Amino acid sequence: MACLAVTPVADMTLRITEIFYSLQGETRTSGLPTVFVRLTGCPLRCQYCDTAYAFSGGELMSVDAIVERVASYNPRYVCVTGGEPLAQPNSLPLLQRLCDAGYEVSLETSGALDISMVDERVSRVVDLKTPGSAEVLRNRYENIACLTRNDQVKFVICSREDYDWAVSKLIEYGLDRRAGEVLFSPSHGQVDVRALADWIVADNLPVRLQLQLHKIIWHDAPGH
Repeated sequence: MACLAVTPVADMTLRITEIFYSLQGETRTSGLPTVFVRLTGCPLRCQYCDTAYAFSGGELMSVDAIVERVASYNPRYVCVTGGEPLAQPNSLPLLQRLCDAGYEVSLETSGALDISMVDERVSRVVDLKTPGSAEVLRNRYENIACLTRNDQVKFVICSREDYDWAVSKLIEYGLDRRAGEVLFSPSHGQVDVRALADWIVADNLPVRLQLQLHKIIWHDAPGH
């Protein structure tokens, strides 16, 4: 399947919940100082969501203003997150501008929307929603054909049943060969991290156990 570019809408503004500088808590750049650009709005309602405050509200900002704010932190890494960033078409030119500025850019997306138009320099962190998320029917499996070694696939595991489901998708789609990283993350407060670690080791999976570093350090405080 071809992964085609899509022209964004002309009005170069985005609704932004927050822009802040912190440590990346997840993905392959975990622990690295990163600027987060959190876009407002999401069409999904995962039962474990920890950013429901980004569903509505926010501030309209131009792409120019966002890029200027990011530059003020002099970062190396930038993460565009949400909510669901791809629900706003002008996330595409924002991602391109951030790449053009020389940052290492990642995009955290639910996997429910088309990723094919995202700049190839961006590391797309694509969720595959498990049955326990309450949004498994929203998975857009067509996205898998667009994955490259620059991308990452994430499963949030809510139960042993979720784990078995995630393993079946890992095998069915050969995700470890398509993406640079496959991440298994325990749903906070639902799966014991030691249990998940033991399952991964017992099955000798080609995946990375992912902990949410920000929750360990800042204990769910917003803005981290």
